[in-house]
Amino acid sequence: MREIMTTFDLTALDRPDEVEITSLREDGTARSYRVIWGVRLDDDFYVRSVRGPSAAWFRGTRTRHEGRIRAGGAEYDVSFVDIDDEEVNDRIDAAYRAKYRRYSSPVRSITSPAARSATLKVVPRPSSS
Repeated sequence: MREIMTTFDLTALDRPDEVEITSLREDGTARSYRVIWGVRLDDDFYVRSVRGPSAAWFRGTRTRHEGRIRAGGAEYDVSFVDIDDEEVNDRIDAAYRAKYRRYSSPVRSITSPAARSATLKVVPRPSSS
């Protein structure tokens, strides 16, 4: 098991195309990790469900709004904050288009209205371990 990091490294999270994410169940145990795309915007990191709010991993975030994210050899305890701001979502769309421009069809999916409605800001939280 990887060490849970306490310093949130936005560059390490944003560098790879894919990050792994999990949410916590009511009892605090982690669900299975899912591979997703994420983007850095200023000093924040955002993820979206390409399938919108109906995706199982996204529904899992509704339980406690807590989980973990891992990328670049680091793993972080995080909280998930819902984003419902058109201007911020427009900027997140632009960040997805810039980072993933070589993947035209998936970019259309991750910037769709359904995906926009399932946008989460990933916020570091103190490690519980």
